[in-house]
Amino acid sequence: MFSLLYGLWQFMFRRDEFFILILGLDNAGKTTFLEQAQMQFVKGYKAKALDKITTTVGLNIGKIDISSVRLMFWDLGGQEELQALWDKYYAESHGLIYVVDSSDPSRLEESRIAFEQMLESEALMGVPLLVLSNKQDVEGHLPAEEVKKEFNKTAKLMGHRACRLQPVSALTGEGVHEGIAWLVDSVKHNAPWRPPREPEIH
Repeated sequence: MFSLLYGLWQFMFRRDEFFILILGLDNAGKTTFLEQAQMQFVKGYKAKALDKITTTVGLNIGKIDISSVRLMFWDLGGQEELQALWDKYYAESHGLIYVVDSSDPSRLEESRIAFEQMLESEALMGVPLLVLSNKQDVEGHLPAEEVKKEFNKTAKLMGHRACRLQPVSALTGEGVHEGIAWLVDSVKHNAPWRPPREPEIH
C-alpha cells in the first residue's frame, strides 16, 4: 500500500527538468534577464540589484518551476575569450536564449556573427530558440524589427526549430514573462526529440 501511495505522490509532484542556455555578447543583459525571470516566477526570490550587476566571468545558474516543468538556466559569459566555452554545454541543452543589446547598434553585427557560429553546431540542431531584443527601455534603442532583420541573415542555419524574437527590457521586466512562457511551451513540445532529464521529486 505504501509503495502505491508513494508512486502516486511521485507522479503528482514530479517535474521534468529542461536545461536552458543563456548566451550573447558581454553586457547584453543576460544575467539581468535571469535575475528578472526568477523575480517574476520564483516566489520570495531575493534578486541582486539589477542596475548593479557586473559582467559574468564563467557561469551563473538559476532555476524556475512552472507547473510540472523545471527550467535550469546556465548563463554563460559573453566575452570573446569565453565564447569558446559555449559549445561545452550544447549537447545537454533543451532550449536557447540569445540576448541582443538593442541599445548598442555598433555591436549588432558582432552579435549576429557569434549567433551564427553558435547555430553551426550540430549539437543544437532542433533546439528551440528565443532571441531577446533587450534594453528596449533605453532611449535610442533599435526597434526589434531592425534586430530581426539583421539576425534573419542566419535563416539558413535555423533549420526546423521553434524560433521567436521577443522585445524585452530585462531591467523593467517588460516582455520577460511572455518569453519564458513561450520557451516552456516550446521545450515541452520538443520533448519527443530532446527528452527532459529524469523527473525529480519536490
